[in-house]
Amino acid sequence: MTANKRKVEVFSAGCGVCDETVALVRSLACGSCDVVVHDLHQSEVAAAAKRYGVHSVPAVVVDGKLAECCTGRGPQESALRAAGIGVQL
Repeated sequence: MTANKRKVEVFSAGCGVCDETVALVRSLACGSCDVVVHDLHQSEVAAAAKRYGVHSVPAVVVDGKLAECCTGRGPQESALRAAGIGVQL
């Protein structure tokens, strides 16, 4: 982040939902926003996403912090088990 710019990073896998999020972020961005879109198919990008705590995509990081709308998501073992995964029919 520079003194006069807000760094906005979008982590994307290139899917339709990700593309919609990229478009939304770009439409909201102002002259003080530096928007960068990261392709999670690249290993170094996946490592950066992990450091930010990204568990699902699309995800948005603003000034080095995962946006509140993107936290706490991703598969959780307890929820998957509660849905029946691992239980014989």
